[in-house]
Amino acid sequence: MSVVIEPIARMVKWDEPIDALVRMRTRERARRRRFIDAVREDQKAEFIYGEVVVHSPVTLRHNEVSSRLATLLRAHCQRKSLGKVGIEKVMISLSRNDYEPDVCWFGPAKAVDLRPEQRRFPAPDFVAEVLSPSTEANDRGVKRVDYAAHGVAEYWIIDPEAETVEPLSLQGAAYPSVAPVRHRPT
Repeated sequence: MSVVIEPIARMVKWDEPIDALVRMRTRERARRRRFIDAVREDQKAEFIYGEVVVHSPVTLRHNEVSSRLATLLRAHCQRKSLGKVGIEKVMISLSRNDYEPDVCWFGPAKAVDLRPEQRRFPAPDFVAEVLSPSTEANDRGVKRVDYAAHGVAEYWIIDPEAETVEPLSLQGAAYPSVAPVRHRPT
């Protein structure tokens, strides 16, 4: 049993915490349905643990980094028939949260099930998040844990200011920490 459930299971009066969790889950699911119904194509928004997070516009540097990565990845994947690449507005819907990563890739096995009219997507095989001051805590925190829990094989955290990338590879159910790799202009 998990370290969270075990103490509740041993409580004499366990109805109250269980009922409280059920109520919280019900409210969160209702908020998520409202979010999915209300989010527009012209806004970048995510749903994280019951809260709607609306993002401000990105800097030119942020945009150039994500665009270059997506362009290179898309060209390679199209040439080799290696799946589909998404950028910015692809809504990844996981168990509790919905994210719009800067760049993501669905390998051939997942890409075959994607439909042109689709608006919500399963966990991709690769995600890259380009850091900004307002997103860094979530990119390094909840998203790292969530992407790992949902089997995203590769997760890159790109810091455009430091010109580094942390290429995280899933090992078991987590991404072991790695030293950032510094970009060397050619």
